[in-house]
Amino acid sequence: MRKLLAPEGVDREAVLAGEHFMTGDDACAEGAIAAGCRFYAGYPITPSSEIAERMAKRLPQVGGVYIQMEDELASMAAIIGASCAGAKAMTATSGPGFSLMQENIGLAFMMEAPCVVVDVQRGGPSTGLPTLLGQSDMMQARFGSHGDYAVIAYAPASPQEMFDLTVKAFNMAERFRTPVLVMADELVGHMSERVVIDPDKIEIERRPRPEAKPAEGARILPFGANGRGENGVPPMPLAGEGYRVHFTGLTHDERGYPQIDPETQERMIRRKIRKIWDHRDEIVEYEEVELDDAPIVLVAYGSTARAALRALRLARERGLRVGMLRLITAWPFPGRKVEELKDRELIVPEVNAGQMAREVERWARKPVHRVNRLGGAPIAPEEILQKIEEVA
Repeated sequence: MRKLLAPEGVDREAVLAGEHFMTGDDACAEGAIAAGCRFYAGYPITPSSEIAERMAKRLPQVGGVYIQMEDELASMAAIIGASCAGAKAMTATSGPGFSLMQENIGLAFMMEAPCVVVDVQRGGPSTGLPTLLGQSDMMQARFGSHGDYAVIAYAPASPQEMFDLTVKAFNMAERFRTPVLVMADELVGHMSERVVIDPDKIEIERRPRPEAKPAEGARILPFGANGRGENGVPPMPLAGEGYRVHFTGLTHDERGYPQIDPETQERMIRRKIRKIWDHRDEIVEYEEVELDDAPIVLVAYGSTARAALRALRLARERGLRVGMLRLITAWPFPGRKVEELKDRELIVPEVNAGQMAREVERWARKPVHRVNRLGGAPIAPEEILQKIEEVA
């Protein structure tokens, strides 16, 4: 049976080093391989299918495995199983497929199985706009699975960030023993741009592992606290190494065995949430553009941030002081930074009916100005500029 354990550091022979002109989907696949991903299970769905196509070609070249599953439910289950056996694993999907994955995404949170899920968003609901742009899954990323949990989700705005943030997603998944989401969109996934891949700048993290060997009598608590403190990330024994390992979707004790009572549920869920929430200052990323003197601030993410940046430049040329806060981490949401901007006029452009705008309003504690399109085509810089001029 092939061992799919990822290399401890950067596998330089596997990394496609150098400067390339590639799509965001291809850059995502290369980022996964550079991060040590050696297992991909997925089901084709536009506009993410190019990720699967490239992984099908590249993984066998680096000793990995690609499996096309029968559907998205099975795809998510497969990468959870691979993760529990020690592999760095990923899947990619869009719209309806992301909906189908939600139950097993919740299972991954409960099992604390590190893995990466890429959602190249399109317009919805249902089949919606299979080949066209949308940013319609942003709230589903946070609340899609039932129950209480904390999630890490990135919103890349370029093919370069598709590479960089996929690497980071794997690192965060390993560090915090959690599924991590990359919330791209069709425009970013299909656009082609320069992507620089430098193996010397790639950092690799591995999940915490038990110090005790799997000898008889070794006491391993795969769901307990470790040296990082009461709310830390527990060490993860791997199935097949000789440890006694038990994974379940039920409420469970520190050993992983079902224990159905309110006290255990309270202790277990709060630890899983705190391991992310207590480190949010280390996780949250955003870009500030000319905020210092700006009474008007654009809050944008993904491909829409590119149009927002152009609108900002046009507004500045006309003497309007406009800045931008670009969300790199969608979740945890950079609420503290938005709270700092509550006295300014906030404009939130999105290719949806206004999903992240609600979170901006929650932290700013006031209504924001919205520029929305319900999918299919990007928001033009001139549309955002028009709203800036109305607000000014």
